[in-house]
Amino acid sequence: MGDGVDRVALFATCLVDLYRPSVGLASAELLEQAGYRVEVPEGQTCCGQPAWNSGDTRRAKTLARQTMAALEGYGYVVVPSGSCAGTLIHDYPQLFAEDPEDLGAAEDLASRTWELTRFLVEVAGITGLDANFRHKVCYHDACSGLRGLGIKHQPRQLLGSVDGLELQELPNTEICCGFGGTFCVKYPEISTRLMDDKLDAIRSTGADTVLAGELGCLLHIAGRLKRNDEPIRAYHIAEILADMGDQPAIGEGDD
Repeated sequence: MGDGVDRVALFATCLVDLYRPSVGLASAELLEQAGYRVEVPEGQTCCGQPAWNSGDTRRAKTLARQTMAALEGYGYVVVPSGSCAGTLIHDYPQLFAEDPEDLGAAEDLASRTWELTRFLVEVAGITGLDANFRHKVCYHDACSGLRGLGIKHQPRQLLGSVDGLELQELPNTEICCGFGGTFCVKYPEISTRLMDDKLDAIRSTGADTVLAGELGCLLHIAGRLKRNDEPIRAYHIAEILADMGDQPAIGEGDD
């Protein structure tokens, strides 16, 4: 557990900031409950992942340097997204591999960065949460967190302490939902087919709620659910762990 002194920088991510600020609020609440002093550095913007994945190395480096400067001096950097956390942990050192002036800062940031659920379990040592969510849920394992950071048991361990929550495992849970960042824009037909397969898996569980730790995947899933007029709701895991499951689900109330 935190000792009340450790400073944590919450790297909120662009999607959280623009589309679902409650995920950031929930993340901060969970970290504060664990005993950490949470700050959201004002200098943070995009981590540069879209530019890096699209081959725009120059712009990716500019955004990375800005991010490294904003997050300097914090004991921990916590991210409610496996893909953005993976960018800071794995991609920055690779991005600056031939830039010795920046490589040290990139490696330092990588050593202090954690995805939210992994931090709560492996660093904060959370064993129980004061949360209630009396629903049958399934959990989507987002590709970046699963394959890049080894995030699998951590969210399930945390969900196991939520009162009333019944977790149903998705068939073929390790298969992509079709979002993939810019993948869904470049290959919409493949993306839609993957999403429809994921929705079939979600329906098969009988769950009324789907959770994930990656807002990009959740926006993709919620959008398809809404277009199909499905009654299944979507939330970020942080919202449920922070006992914020009584708010509208992702996409609800939008025209």
